[in-house]
Amino acid sequence: MTKLDMLSPENIAIALIDYQPAMYQGVQSHDRLIPFNNVQVVAKAGKLFGVPTIISTVAEKTFSGPFMPEITELFPKQAVIDRTSMNAWLDEPFRKAVRETGRKRFVVAGLWTEACVMFVALEMLKEGYEIFVPADACGDLSVEAHNRSMDRLVQAGAVPITSLQLVFELQQDWARQETYEGVMDILRAHSPYGIQVRFSKWALGEHASEAGPR
Repeated sequence: MTKLDMLSPENIAIALIDYQPAMYQGVQSHDRLIPFNNVQVVAKAGKLFGVPTIISTVAEKTFSGPFMPEITELFPKQAVIDRTSMNAWLDEPFRKAVRETGRKRFVVAGLWTEACVMFVALEMLKEGYEIFVPADACGDLSVEAHNRSMDRLVQAGAVPITSLQLVFELQQDWARQETYEGVMDILRAHSPYGIQVRFSKWALGEHASEAGPR
C-alpha cells in the first residue's frame, strides 16, 4: 500500500491522544474550540465507519484530568490507556493496542503536536506504520510549535490531512446510504456547511410550500 491509496474503513485505525483539560489549557496555536470540534469529527468518523480506535491519556489522575467525555461516550466499552510517558510508544499497553488492530495505517491526533503527537508518530514510522495526522484536530503551545512540528512530521514521512478530509475519504460516494446520514450528522454538528445542510432540510421539508409566491 502506498500514500496514493485512499484511506478506507478497512485499512486504517485511529489513535487519539491526550484530549484532557490540562492539555487543552496549553493550546495557543488555535482557538481551543477548533481541535475540540475537529477531534470529535475524527472520533465520530471512526465510530460511524467501524474503524478501530485507541484512546489514551497521560497522567489522568495526577495532573491532566480525564479524556474529553464527548469522545469516550462514543466508545463506552473502550478502555482508556493511561500512561506516564509523553511518548505513547514507550507504553506497552498502547503498543499492544496498536498491534491488536491488525492495521498498518494509523490516523494519529492529539495534544500537543510537538510532543504527544510527534513522538509516537516518529516511533511508529520507524516501525513501518503509515501515519496520517489531521492537523486541524491537533494543537500546541504556539502557532510556531504546531507548524514546525507538522513540518518535521511531513519530512519524516507522515501525511498531513484534515478532519473532514478523513470523513469524505471514508465516505467517497454519497450513494453509500448506510453511512450517508451519519456523515450529514457530523457536518451538521461540526462544520460551517452544517448551516446549509440544516437550511436545505428545512426548505425541502414542511416549510417548502411557503417558499413560493403567494
